[in-house]
Amino acid sequence: MSDTLQLNPDQLVAPDKDVPQQPATSSRWQELWLKEDWWAIWIGLGLVLASYLLFINGSSLKWLAVIPVKWTNPAELATHFTENWLRYLAQFAVWSFAFSIALKALGHKLRDFIQAFAFLYLFSLLIFIVGQWSDASRYNLEPPLVALLLGLLISNFTPLPRWFDTAFRVEFYVKIGIILLGATLPFTLLLWAGPIAILQASIVSVATFLVIFFVAVRLGLERRLAATLAAGGAVCGVSASIAIAGAVGAKKEHVSVSISVVILWAIVMIFVLPLVSRYLELPTGVAGAWIGTSEFADAAGFAAAQTYGGYAGQIPGITGTSDQAVWAFTLMKVVGRDVWIGIWAFILAIVATTRWEKTETNSQPKAAEIWWRFPKFVIGFVIASLLITWVAHSYTFTDFGKKVAPVLSDPIKNLRTWAFIFCFFSIGLTTRFRELAYAGKKPFYAFSAGVAVNVLLGFLFSVYIFSGHWTSLTR
Repeated sequence: MSDTLQLNPDQLVAPDKDVPQQPATSSRWQELWLKEDWWAIWIGLGLVLASYLLFINGSSLKWLAVIPVKWTNPAELATHFTENWLRYLAQFAVWSFAFSIALKALGHKLRDFIQAFAFLYLFSLLIFIVGQWSDASRYNLEPPLVALLLGLLISNFTPLPRWFDTAFRVEFYVKIGIILLGATLPFTLLLWAGPIAILQASIVSVATFLVIFFVAVRLGLERRLAATLAAGGAVCGVSASIAIAGAVGAKKEHVSVSISVVILWAIVMIFVLPLVSRYLELPTGVAGAWIGTSEFADAAGFAAAQTYGGYAGQIPGITGTSDQAVWAFTLMKVVGRDVWIGIWAFILAIVATTRWEKTETNSQPKAAEIWWRFPKFVIGFVIASLLITWVAHSYTFTDFGKKVAPVLSDPIKNLRTWAFIFCFFSIGLTTRFRELAYAGKKPFYAFSAGVAVNVLLGFLFSVYIFSGHWTSLTR
């Protein structure tokens, strides 16, 4: 690797890419229909509300939320698709329609999107089929890993046209998936486990940020690049790198360097964290918390957490449920870390404008930046959780599992899985190794120092200090 970067930031597609161009204050409310976060909310909550309305009227979204059946031989698959092909066609039409409205509003060409999304959906269906094979867990053929590897192979050895990237909206899909996840994660659990998640995430994030920043400065990197790298490792991957770069007045190439290193380590962790957790036979909740503390991108982290959750009940020695892995990851990453983006941006803007040559940033930080930088999709996640919790409060745990879950939350869970597979496959399809190679040695070394701290501290808190807390996650 070289120590400099020649890559254009606009050409780089990242696992949690969200490039929020800062609009003028007078037009910022246009974010409601011009920003990916808000469209994720409209689509995610729209599906949750549709499921709820059908439920209270004695029906269900189950017919549309079709997924491949568990199978052991091709004949079972053939029967399933013969009986359900119309449901898949309808599902594709609904996804295409919803995404088309959003991407049209975001300024993309619908002709390009429809063709690319058809490709994405068909391959996602194939990935889903592989994951439903009865022996999939034995051979580590979990959908997230299959999706990532297949995407990487296609992207790097059989390149698709660049306009296909219109449909490979990694962060858009993961945000929709997170909102749908809210409908399966009770708000009572957020209230109970959230404070611990925020405490653990805050301690680890501050330590990681300081290590990356000071190592980068000692290696001779500019403070603004050091801050951008540190935020990428400590808070929320690519989104944090972009937000902090804007707050401190970093250069475009600084953003590209940080994005490249974040992607590299995020992909590595997708494989390393589940494998190490499996070797140590960690409970699913504990592993999910460790992944949430140690991963650098929402999409990559969900791939790792869902992979490990798939081992529950399949691999001897691994206790817990698949939901616990996803819940613990979400509490740590979304509740514990992502919501701090705005606060970090505000604090570092103050440091940059008062200590790092004020004339280069040309602006004074405002408290309102905390709101404008706040990841809005989290609002949809909380609303979805509140709605399902309100529905569930009048049922006993047993009655909820028998009467409500099969017709209300299970269909939402199936659609959530589809959204995540779209996301995982898109990670691979938009990751080109030749672009990652430009990051540079010094930024890589600095970030890697933070990785070591991040992973070790996350392990200490998840496996030892708060082990009982993460093991006992339940409704």
